[in-house]
Amino acid sequence: MCGIVGYVGPGSSQEVLIGGLRRLEYRGYDSAGIAVITDEGSVELRKRAGKLNVLTSDLDAHPMPDGHTGIGHTRWATHGGPTDENAHPHLADGGKLALIHNGIIENFAELREEALAAGFEFKSETDTEVAAALIGFEYAKTNSLELAFRNVVSRLEGAFTLLALHANEPGLVLGARLNSPLVIGLGEGENFLGSDVAAFVEYTHKAIAVGQEQIVAVRAESVEITDFDGNPAEAETFEVNWDASAAEKGGWSSFMAKEIDEDPIAVENTLRGRIVDGRVEFAELAELDDTYFREIDRVVIIACGTASYAGMVGSYALEAWARFPVTVELAHEFRYRNPVLNERTLIISISQSGETMDTLMAVRYARERGAKTVSICNTQGATIPRESDAVLYTHAGPEVAVASTKAFLAQITALYLFGLHAGRIRETLDESYERELVAEFQTVPDKIRTVLESRPRIHELANWMADTRSVLFLGRHVGYPIALEGALKLKEIAYIHAEGFAAGELKHGPIALIDHGQPVFVVVPSPRHDDSLHPKVVSNIQEIRARGARVLAICEQGDAAVLPFADEVIAFPPTDHFFEPLLAVVPLQSFALELSAAKGLDVDQPRNLAKSVTVE
Repeated sequence: MCGIVGYVGPGSSQEVLIGGLRRLEYRGYDSAGIAVITDEGSVELRKRAGKLNVLTSDLDAHPMPDGHTGIGHTRWATHGGPTDENAHPHLADGGKLALIHNGIIENFAELREEALAAGFEFKSETDTEVAAALIGFEYAKTNSLELAFRNVVSRLEGAFTLLALHANEPGLVLGARLNSPLVIGLGEGENFLGSDVAAFVEYTHKAIAVGQEQIVAVRAESVEITDFDGNPAEAETFEVNWDASAAEKGGWSSFMAKEIDEDPIAVENTLRGRIVDGRVEFAELAELDDTYFREIDRVVIIACGTASYAGMVGSYALEAWARFPVTVELAHEFRYRNPVLNERTLIISISQSGETMDTLMAVRYARERGAKTVSICNTQGATIPRESDAVLYTHAGPEVAVASTKAFLAQITALYLFGLHAGRIRETLDESYERELVAEFQTVPDKIRTVLESRPRIHELANWMADTRSVLFLGRHVGYPIALEGALKLKEIAYIHAEGFAAGELKHGPIALIDHGQPVFVVVPSPRHDDSLHPKVVSNIQEIRARGARVLAICEQGDAAVLPFADEVIAFPPTDHFFEPLLAVVPLQSFALELSAAKGLDVDQPRNLAKSVTVE
């Protein structure tokens, strides 16, 4: 889950590396470091525990020589705590070789014993330094960084991206990838490496995703990609469709605040180009023909965290519109259950980064057993889309805050579009109703903008509740996963106990938690729908209010039945009940943001978390 960046070119390595790490810090902020080959031919290293500004302050106070070849790293700690010694890069071969790493080397213990036996003196507790030591030993034998690198990476097990440089070979950075992301940025007379295109998007929009078990040699004027055995490998170039300013905070108080403001844009961009003459058309699904759609007998949605709640929301629509039997599985549990899969099973994976290791391994497991896979992803060139049969990109733009907001809405949007597309093909969705849904769908972004106008009141509520130690969330139908998501946001960035429940479960146990003053958010379904859920939820509100709870209702504008029983009401515009989650979740996102800020916490970089989970 670390951020890595590499550079070879005529520019300032320090400037490129620090800029890239700043845009990658969401991937890890326990420590940061850079290594540069200077014009004098030595490797200069600087690394510090803490967030990136600790490193940059140190560089400002004690400048180090610059050069034109360098690597940089921002860390989410796995092996060893967040200390200066455990920070990357790690050195070997008498300080002439520097190495950085994203992932986990699973066989590091036996390799460490080998390095100790050969006389290497370790300075850290990391698995990364083991790889550096072995490459250093191999370099002493081969006098070639490429040969040494290749000889070692094929021995490593687990998930890793490695970048290495050597003082004897200025103008060269090597990278290797196994189950962890690596992207090349192609510039004019300069080239870049990164765990994400954000590392170099300030300099180029032309990129190549490095494939599984591949090694890349990057020089200022060339890029060479081979497999671990040294055979040339094919590569496909893609264009990054956003610029560096999209990953900058601008005038917002935090990235999360900016990204909540971008909720309606994320939905608009995910809809764009996919509605033709009032109906959904998905060119991206050409690999799955109409015959296949009609033969699907089961859909399994796999995801983790927030993405799994988007999957839960989408499952209601897929069953209603396309009449698929749908289950939603946590990706990290999926393959360990020995699930029943066949060629008529469709797997839909959801991952904002496209690199979520649990989800990637579940996708591979499903494909090995004959299932087709569709990826819903927000990142071009990522691993999961490349290893799936089809991909639906969400076009939410870069999401820097660790707690996901706009990507969640975009994921639901993509699932709904998929459901409408499948319903048309399977002839399970009446055409007139389909057109009504599509027309209403296109109004949702503006309705989200209306909901965003409630932020001043949410700010007041959050400040009033700054000392709250527990918050509960209730919902029914599509409101249930929204309750789960509201609770997760509060846990992630405000560090308080929060739980989401299906409102119907209240009397089966959770009502015991209700005490005087207990804050409870209730996502209330529209009273206009004839599914009879509205009066049941109002009854739930009465039950918890009678026991002293403080009720904060998220409900449709004009819902008079809720007003007598709610202490606070945040209203959203009327819409079809399937689209209510896209409106109801927005105030819950804002509440988590405001409560975290009221407590003086770091909204964008919560403790112990990182944006992209690339280890199991």
